[in-house]
Amino acid sequence: MRCQVSFILSIRFLASLSSVLSQDSAVSVPAGQSTALYPAYTYIPSIDADWKPHPHGLPIVQPNATIDPLSPRPMNIPAFPLASLSPFGPPPKPSTYWYEEIEHNGISPFITNGSSWKVYRNVKDYGATGNGKTDDAAAIQAAIDEGGRGPDGNGLGTTGAPAIIYFPEGTYLMSRSVQSYVDTFFIGNPINRPTLKVSSDFAHSTLLYMKDPTLGATINFYIGVKNLVLDSTDYSANTSFTLMDWSVSQATQLTNVLFKMPVSSQHTGLSTPEGGSGTYMGNLDFEGGLIGINMNNQQYSIKDCSFTNMQTGILISHVFDMVIQGMRFLNVEIGVDATTGGVGNIGSVALIDSVAQNVQTVVLTKSQVTANSTTGDDSIVIDNLQTNGVGSTVVAGGKTILKGDVTGTWVYGNAYLKGGPVTGAHDAGVTYQTFRSPLLLDDGGNYFTMTPPTYQEYTVDQVVNIKSVKGFPVFGDGQTDDTHNINAILARNAGCAITFFPAGTYLVSDTVRIPPGTRIVGETLSAISAVGSKFANADAPQVMVQVGLPGQVGVAQISDMLFTVADVLPGCILLQVNIAGFSQGDVGFWNSHFRVGGAAGSGVETKCQGGVPCKAAFLLLHLTPTSSAYIEDMWGWTADHDLDGDYDQIISTGRGALIESTRGTWLVGTAFEHNTLYQYNLVSAENIFIGMQQSETPYWQGTGGPAQAPAPWTPNAGFFDPTFSNCGVDDPNCRMAWYQRIVGGANLNIYGSGFWTFFNDNGDCMGVNGTCQNNACEIVGSPTETYWWNLNTRGCLNLLVDDGAVLETQNNNPGSWGAVVAATLTHSGILRRLVRRLGKKILF
Repeated sequence: MRCQVSFILSIRFLASLSSVLSQDSAVSVPAGQSTALYPAYTYIPSIDADWKPHPHGLPIVQPNATIDPLSPRPMNIPAFPLASLSPFGPPPKPSTYWYEEIEHNGISPFITNGSSWKVYRNVKDYGATGNGKTDDAAAIQAAIDEGGRGPDGNGLGTTGAPAIIYFPEGTYLMSRSVQSYVDTFFIGNPINRPTLKVSSDFAHSTLLYMKDPTLGATINFYIGVKNLVLDSTDYSANTSFTLMDWSVSQATQLTNVLFKMPVSSQHTGLSTPEGGSGTYMGNLDFEGGLIGINMNNQQYSIKDCSFTNMQTGILISHVFDMVIQGMRFLNVEIGVDATTGGVGNIGSVALIDSVAQNVQTVVLTKSQVTANSTTGDDSIVIDNLQTNGVGSTVVAGGKTILKGDVTGTWVYGNAYLKGGPVTGAHDAGVTYQTFRSPLLLDDGGNYFTMTPPTYQEYTVDQVVNIKSVKGFPVFGDGQTDDTHNINAILARNAGCAITFFPAGTYLVSDTVRIPPGTRIVGETLSAISAVGSKFANADAPQVMVQVGLPGQVGVAQISDMLFTVADVLPGCILLQVNIAGFSQGDVGFWNSHFRVGGAAGSGVETKCQGGVPCKAAFLLLHLTPTSSAYIEDMWGWTADHDLDGDYDQIISTGRGALIESTRGTWLVGTAFEHNTLYQYNLVSAENIFIGMQQSETPYWQGTGGPAQAPAPWTPNAGFFDPTFSNCGVDDPNCRMAWYQRIVGGANLNIYGSGFWTFFNDNGDCMGVNGTCQNNACEIVGSPTETYWWNLNTRGCLNLLVDDGAVLETQNNNPGSWGAVVAATLTHSGILRRLVRRLGKKILF
């Protein structure tokens, strides 16, 4: 029986006219802005270290020699039909959480004895009581450490020792710190979130150390914390204390956590003292304390968080690119403090769709020297801010430069508009009335966001473990071809059951077809991995995971999954999305990522050696014109180093994300890195929201490198590939991957781009003025209603080429990690001469 679920589409159609308003000139700053109460805070490494990557992994000393993913065991095709299920009814909202009750038979295939590796670890099985009286710290650490996991990896590799540390409902008294490692996920019962309670005699200064101490912060991947309460209210209010050290990077998820601290205390909720290369955190609440988030990271998307009864919501010690969306500041002295870092430590901050109530200053920032300054440092964009009982909205250099609500988009930084000077103009506080596509908005006029689903409203009998379906064996062992039975089970479950993929690697030799009505949940990033001749032809690329067919409408939601290749497969498109939802969020991806090479279980790790770029995959993500998807926390990584060994790989994935969608698409906290032709390619795309995107080019490109783009690929017009015809025949720093291309389209809203080029051929930058790359981004044609806020680059001579002409350069916009432009509005319909005519006390 085939089942489907449908919902009623409810979208508010709003539009605003393009005009420009101005704000009053500076007034005196209110008293009480001192940050002297902050404890000493030294971030590591300093800006002088330049944050260059120096990656290495933790090796698998004893790999499972019996597993060969390149010679998969044939699938077992049953001769009888799969038993049908009843369609979903109204969610029963049980008192117990399905994940706690379901069979846990996940494995780690590529280590010795991986078939018996214990992934799921309920802390109560290790002696934790959760009674609020007994010290549970040692039991929780034992759950983390079991199996030889430790700070040096113990030969289990970076990806070889995954662990879920599960907390049932209860209060877990903690007398000392807990140390976690890569590939570790803390998960609590979301129905009644468990509390980790700091004891009054706690022995250390931090409750949870989530960063693996063996690895640098920029390579702390595959870590998660969700559905918990962290409580320090019983600990001394006058002693500096931090609830969580979150010095981590991509493919990490922090969501649905309450940080509960004493009011008027010296406590901090979350800190990133050792830096990192982060992507996303969201749906967090901070109560009491001195600081909610103490941020020292390369870039971040922070979504839907509240800060209540504290001195400072977000203290930025260092960040190049931050997008803060859906914040709620209540009874806070300072909402966002961006003044504590040294010169050049703050690139850009965007504050979107937020509310401040009883706040002295919403944003505190440094002065940009003068209104005619060309620096891009400390760029601020505020888009849609509601205030009530607020003293100052923005204070810069000790002066209030903005008061009250922001009903459009307020800009403090360098701006480029049609009709303006070719070098851009410095906006010392200008509000633009901008257009938002109604397809992207919720009923309140904010950009739509969605909390990662837990499916806690369903019972365990409405969830199917894909490895436990009688008569249709699925192994996830990195050795067996699971294609047929995966497809059979997904087709049967559509609209009838949630499908749970226990930890493991699921080999597929043909397309996995995800029909409307599908909900998928993985575990420690369960991997679907392509193998076989179907995906081998670059001239006829094939899709590994296809979500819906063109024109289909329905539900398709995927959480906690990884998409990869088991072999060198130049014809593999890892993920294609065709489907749209009846309602916003019906089609969505949360904490789901891509990896090509760099890890055990893939022939790419060993085959892509030898000094020549190896065409390992065709395209990571394709959002087709009929699709509409909400994507949150996604990393599309072609490996620049080996996580599980020491193989010197030169891997070439042709393309990152090809986006042609038109029906409403949200990219919240995404990163695509090291893909050969481009990282993001928006082609005739419409109704797109991008909130913080991060990329790096392939380290092997540029002067002295083994190939110049488009090599080793031949451009494919059917996939709208760039040809690099703008470059000379032998111009290696021009023939490097585009970070982002925008080819036509309409209604594009981009906030916070962090595009970093570190190397030429894995060595020093050899380009003009010490740059590594000539051109970062390009616009082709005439996209309409396109708003690009806070474009940051590193090592790039030119930030943006607009229809063949260089528009934005590093020389004209120094700041951030190299350059930053606060507003690119040349395709927005807003004219600089209109700003001049309507502006009041605006200097250009």
